[in-house]
Amino acid sequence: MNAPDSSLLKQDPPPDTGADGKADASWLAKLGPGLVTGAADDDPSGIATYSQAGAQFGFGLLWSMLLTYPLMVGIQMVSARMGRVTGHGLASNIRLHCPAALLYAVVGLLLVANTINIAADVAAMGQALRLLAGGPAPLYAAGFGLLSLLLQIFVPYTRYVTLLKWLTLALLAYVATLLVVRVPWGEVLRATVLPRVRWNRDYLTTIVAVFGTTVSPYLFFWQSSQEVEELRADPDAQPLKRAPQQAGTQLRRIKLDTLVGMGFSNLVAFCIILTTAVTLHAHGVREITSSAQAASALRPVAGEFAFLLFSVGIIGTGLLAIPVLAGSAAYAVAGALGWKSSLEAAPSAARKFYGIIAAATLAGVAIGWVEVDPIKALYWSAVINGVIAVPVMAVMMLLAGRRKVMGELAVAGVLKALGWLCTGLMALAVVAMLATIG
Repeated sequence: MNAPDSSLLKQDPPPDTGADGKADASWLAKLGPGLVTGAADDDPSGIATYSQAGAQFGFGLLWSMLLTYPLMVGIQMVSARMGRVTGHGLASNIRLHCPAALLYAVVGLLLVANTINIAADVAAMGQALRLLAGGPAPLYAAGFGLLSLLLQIFVPYTRYVTLLKWLTLALLAYVATLLVVRVPWGEVLRATVLPRVRWNRDYLTTIVAVFGTTVSPYLFFWQSSQEVEELRADPDAQPLKRAPQQAGTQLRRIKLDTLVGMGFSNLVAFCIILTTAVTLHAHGVREITSSAQAASALRPVAGEFAFLLFSVGIIGTGLLAIPVLAGSAAYAVAGALGWKSSLEAAPSAARKFYGIIAAATLAGVAIGWVEVDPIKALYWSAVINGVIAVPVMAVMMLLAGRRKVMGELAVAGVLKALGWLCTGLMALAVVAMLATIG
C-alpha cells in the first residue's frame, strides 16, 4: 500500500474521494477546526500581548508575525493530523504512548494556564462592555462566562461549531481599525522584512510572550480533538490509520483549513501590533496591561470609531476563545483519564467532560471577584504558555513521527522539519528570556 505524500507543504496527495464517496467539497466547506483554532488564538489575552508589543516597541516586533506563520501552520497541521489519523486527541495519544507522570504534568499545567486565561478574557470582555455601555464590569464578565458555558453544554457540536465560525468575523474589526488610522507603509515594510533585534530583557521577554500567545499549548489539544469530533460527526468516516483511502481528501482539507486559519490569526495579530504602534507608541503610550486599556487609550489618539471597533472586537473574540480554552482543558483532562469527551454528546452522557468545562469556566469567572488581578496576570500568562509549549510540542512531534502511533501516515519531510523548527525556536526564545533574568 502506498501512503499519500506526508509532506503536504510540498505537494498535494493524489485526487480521490471523501469519506462518503463524493468529490471534495468547496474550499469554504473545508474550513472548520483550523479556522476556529486560528481565530481563537487572537483572544483578549492575545490582544493585550500584541497591544503591549506595539505600544512598547512600535514596529520593532512586526517581523515576528512573518516568522510565526509557517511555524504555526506546521505545528497545528501536526496536531490536526494526529487527531484525524489516530481517531484520538493529543491527550489520549500521550496517555496511550507516554509515561503517566508526563501526561499528568502536561495536562495539569494546561488546566491551570487555561483557567488563568479564561479569567483574563472574561475580565477584559466585561471591561470592554463597560467602556461601551457603562455599568459593572464584573457582572458583565460573569454573564459572558455563563453564556459561553450554557452554549457549550446545551448546543450540539455540529450547530455550535457553526456559531464559532461566524464569531471569527469579529476579528475583522482589527483589520478595519487600520482603515481609520494613518500608517507609514514604507516604514512598516522595512521594519517587517529588515528587523532590528534588541538583545535586552524587555525585548526578549516580549518575544516569548508573543510566541507564547501565538503558539499556545491549548491550540494543539483543541485542533486535534476537533478533528476527532469531525470524524465522529460523519458516519462514513474512519480514522485514516484504518482507512487510508480517505487520506487524500482529508489531508488536503486539513492543509487548506490550517493555512487559512493560521493566516487569518497572524494577519489580525499583525494589524493589532501595527495599530497600537502607529497610535499608542507614536503618542508616548508605552505600557498596556489589558486589551480594554488598549481600546480606551486609542480613543483620544485614533478617534471614536477606532475605539469602538477595538472594543467590539474584544467581546467577539472573547466569546470565541472562552469555549476553546475551556473545551481544550476538558478534552485534555478527559483524554488523560479515559473519560468520554465530545461536545456532541448530551450532558448526561459525558458528565465528567462537561464538569471540567464548567469548573474551568466558573473558576475563571470567580477569579475576577477575588483580590487577584487577572489583567495583571494576562501578559505573563502568555509568557508561561510559551514555556509550557516547549515540552508539549516535543512530545507531540515524537508521537507524530512514530509509525506505531500514526501508521503509514507518520509525519515526515517538510512538515516534520517545520514542527521541530517551531519547537526549537520556542525553546531558544525561552532560554534567551531566562538568560536575561538576574
